Amino acid sequence: MIKFGTGGWRAEIGRDFQMSNIQMIGQSLAERIIELKEDDTPVVIGYDRRFLSENAAHWLAEVLAGNGLKVLTMHRSVPTPLIMHTVKKRGYHYGLEVTASHNPSNYNGVKIIVEEGRDAPVSVTENLERRCCSLGNIKTIDFEEGLASGLIEYIHHPFNEFLDDIIGILDVEAIRNKGPRILFDSMHGSSTYPFNVIFYTTRCTVDQINANKDAYFGGKMPAPTAETLKPLAEQVVMGHYDIGMGIDGDGDRLGVIDSDGTFISANDILVLLYYYLHEYKGWKGPAVRNIATTHLLDRVAEGLGEKCYEVPVGFKYISSKIDEVDAVLGGESSGGLTVRGHIHGKDSIYASALFIEMVCKTGKAPGVMIRELREKYGDSTMIEYNVPLSDQQKARLIELFDEGKKNPDEANAKLPVFSQEYDRVNYIDGCKVYFPDDSFVICRPSGTEPLLRVFAEAPTRAQAEAYIEAWKKALAE
Repeated sequence: MIKFGTGGWRAEIGRDFQMSNIQMIGQSLAERIIELKEDDTPVVIGYDRRFLSENAAHWLAEVLAGNGLKVLTMHRSVPTPLIMHTVKKRGYHYGLEVTASHNPSNYNGVKIIVEEGRDAPVSVTENLERRCCSLGNIKTIDFEEGLASGLIEYIHHPFNEFLDDIIGILDVEAIRNKGPRILFDSMHGSSTYPFNVIFYTTRCTVDQINANKDAYFGGKMPAPTAETLKPLAEQVVMGHYDIGMGIDGDGDRLGVIDSDGTFISANDILVLLYYYLHEYKGWKGPAVRNIATTHLLDRVAEGLGEKCYEVPVGFKYISSKIDEVDAVLGGESSGGLTVRGHIHGKDSIYASALFIEMVCKTGKAPGVMIRELREKYGDSTMIEYNVPLSDQQKARLIELFDEGKKNPDEANAKLPVFSQEYDRVNYIDGCKVYFPDDSFVICRPSGTEPLLRVFAEAPTRAQAEAYIEAWKKALAE
């Protein structure tokens, strides 16, 4: 059964990520397009560097073309933000990116992009799921036949519009005047070309590690975390670089290393960029974050006379709220963000460019800036605990969380015993408990992996760990 999560459909290669299921997705989308008379624009298809990604992109193209639909595809791997930008810029109805984003190397998947370059809403993905359950024949033609007929066509120079729009917004002179030395870890992903073009254009010195294609991502998770970027941190210090940057396999998550080797977390990146855009570039307006992201962003926004809006996990909720309230930016603690006027999804290539501009214009190292903000708006520590989650455990938790939406008092009575009384509980996405000192703990099943995720933020690490331990004890019972 095809089941979409918060970041598209993801499945284990060889178990569920296989040709027949990928063709089912293609046929379901084709039938939707034809039924809704949305065949007036082509479907653009991209793919990352994972195992079978290019093959899967071809299988999708063959099915769409087999249904008489026009398909635009790529000669090479591209990051997800490029597909979102292309759909938005050219006014297409749909785009597809074959990727499993930050999942382990034995996974792959398909992201559905809809009009304006947005992540497909639940209404679209549920419609595709239903169609997959009742498909008849799958129509397909050979890829080469599709090329010969003109139904399948390669996009030549697909990066031009994307890069021009990013460079056009940057303060290029500010970056050129500083010319920072950057060490870039592309994590064997598809962001190498656009990252290098942007920073060579702005006269930076860029050296790179892990630029080769490796379907196993060097044996590490392809996500820019403190753990996976340890080699980058060591080389930044040894090589006396001004900054290190790591971007995940499909280009939507960013990690930063300061010149002293300090890891700048996704939460800190989000706070720093919001403050910079608001105070230095004059982009006034609120901020948006998901429920598992730092409350420091709220305190900074309040200090600037603005508001920070909280939404469920899933970038479609962030982008929708950005539009609704005209927010400066929105993001999440997992490493993705976007800014007003750009695409409606995560783009770490653009975020990295803005981050370098920030460092150059302020003349301050990111570690110095975040310490100043914490001193002014209040310090806190966030920790995360992940545990494998069986289908039975997941069903039990979802039942509790659903009960919380209907009968919160009854659900609250089943919560763990915490070290202090809480203010309120939110069941909008999992279970989030808020405490009087602006600390919180949230427990929710992952929408992309068979994991339970528990996040806690508090003024001290010990307090955050106590929240985590309370949930661990409850889950073990």
